[in-house]
Amino acid sequence: MPSLRRLAALAALLLVCAIPAFAQSGILDRLEAIAVIDQKVMMPMRDGTRLATDIFRPKTDAPVPVVFSRTPYNFNAWGDGEMNERAYSTALRYVEAGYAYVVQNERGRYFSEGEWDILGPPTTDGYDALTWMAEQPWSNGKVGLIGCSSTAEWQMAVAAMGHPALAAIVPQGFGAGVGRVGEFYEQGNWYRGGAQQMLFTAWLYGVQDIQRPTFSPDLSQADLIRVSRFYDLAAEKPAVDWSVALRHLPVIDIIKAVDGPKGVYEKMMARKPNDPAWYEGGLYHDDKPINVPGFWFVSWYDVSQGPNLALYNHVRSTAPDEAVRDAQYLVIAPTTHCGYTRATEHTMVGSLDVGDARLDYDALTTGWFDLWLKGEANGFTEDTPRVQFYTMGSNQWQTADTWPPSDVEPMTLFFASGGAANSVFGDGRLTTEPPASDKPDGFTYDPDFPVPSLGGQVCCSGTAVQGGAFDQRQMEARNDILVYTSDPFVDGVEVTGTIEVTLYVSSDVRDTDFTVKLVDVYPDGRAYNIDETILRARYREGFEQEVFLEDGKVVELGFSPMSTSNFFGPGHRIRVEVSSSNFPRFERNLNTGGNNYDETEGVAAHNAVHHSRRRPSRIVLPVRQ
Repeated sequence: MPSLRRLAALAALLLVCAIPAFAQSGILDRLEAIAVIDQKVMMPMRDGTRLATDIFRPKTDAPVPVVFSRTPYNFNAWGDGEMNERAYSTALRYVEAGYAYVVQNERGRYFSEGEWDILGPPTTDGYDALTWMAEQPWSNGKVGLIGCSSTAEWQMAVAAMGHPALAAIVPQGFGAGVGRVGEFYEQGNWYRGGAQQMLFTAWLYGVQDIQRPTFSPDLSQADLIRVSRFYDLAAEKPAVDWSVALRHLPVIDIIKAVDGPKGVYEKMMARKPNDPAWYEGGLYHDDKPINVPGFWFVSWYDVSQGPNLALYNHVRSTAPDEAVRDAQYLVIAPTTHCGYTRATEHTMVGSLDVGDARLDYDALTTGWFDLWLKGEANGFTEDTPRVQFYTMGSNQWQTADTWPPSDVEPMTLFFASGGAANSVFGDGRLTTEPPASDKPDGFTYDPDFPVPSLGGQVCCSGTAVQGGAFDQRQMEARNDILVYTSDPFVDGVEVTGTIEVTLYVSSDVRDTDFTVKLVDVYPDGRAYNIDETILRARYREGFEQEVFLEDGKVVELGFSPMSTSNFFGPGHRIRVEVSSSNFPRFERNLNTGGNNYDETEGVAAHNAVHHSRRRPSRIVLPVRQ
């Protein structure tokens, strides 16, 4: 067999052959012809720490606006002794459009000085960077922010500081920057319903680096540029099979168990949802006013779509300036995390083809900046719908003036059964009226044998979970999943907006989780997941307190809302799955009532869902008229 090195070389050659000619060569030549390129500028912060910054600006004496991208990720074009010209494609696009494009590493990342902490100091660093750029002689004093995921998540907290140079923001997939907003209390997607989202375990393995190579602060800019050709400072960490590694207990030791880098993970794991530390860093919380025009991008199968949509509505209703409230726009795509531009004529989200979900994102974002950074009367506000959202099932882009659209009405479906809703072979039903008597559905949740995650609103979990929509029938054969299904629709129904779930439950342990999954069942039996949520029972009365369960006592649970736009076509049915685990999407509850993060032994929980007129377990769906 050929060596791995030869296989890698062959794969690289095939990839280059598949790249269009424009991408293979000429990007840097075109950029150098029209731009002043100033790399490894060490931008000073107020405490003296310097952040590595690349600046690309048009060759003109006229001042220009700035598009700024700040990131923890590597933007060095050199790697393993070779240049990747595609690293300059974004800079080329903005310089051609008349902007200075500035990209900067967060403190403690790559060539930037200081110590990195997840969203630790972005308010001061972001504010200082805006001041520095606005004061440059080549700047017109207006800055716009753009980025997806960790390149977007610092934008909200900085926007709330009201810097005079900040003219517009474009946050995309930005949930890990949102601490608390509306009904969502996720502390940067760390939690959902009080259960830890395990994506950060895998993500921090690749990002946190307390021990890292650094250069002398006396090294000149020219020397930094030169050595960046040899040392991109990108750590080459051993691959980890996260589908195995995430099973380790205690969860606080998972990164240590794979001999990963030291960093912030352990201290983050020990924080509870209302720990004061969440309010000391760079997370945005809804007591901070945002008074900046915003163009918000969300994905249906992203881990953060719920708080993302809540924040859009929050700014629309609370921005101090009424004109700024009116200057908020929203796009919701049917993709996974940051997958907007990867949409095709047949956009695959997991194993489901949702049709042609393409949009001209470059035209949209450039038009947005032209309006707010250049002051061009380009018709953006007249030509761009306030809300553009993609409806799966009918596979079409739709528009509205609000989110959710104003023409939706609630449809309530109640959980019912004869007491045996276990698995898809059970008798669980969704009905328009609650059952007259309570015949609870019981199941055993054993944390040693959790329900495996299959698709969903997933990001950054390495090899453990793939995001998107997948046929759930193999999961629904399990007895520890309760399955409730509606009758088939005759004409079909469009569900667009926010979905509320209320369950009445009991257990024989002090604490356990309950999970909910919304599913679209096709006439041929295929069952594709739409959205999912979870609640740790101890937080049912709020995340500021822990109230433990009493053996057999029935309590009411209200979940973090789900959201979607999905057309359930003729012959389709709505299904809801209820269980107590969705692993490793969420950490397992060991059911002891302890800290969970530092425990190694769990106990089995015997859980039940109750449904009757007195205890109307239900789902409320927004139906578009």
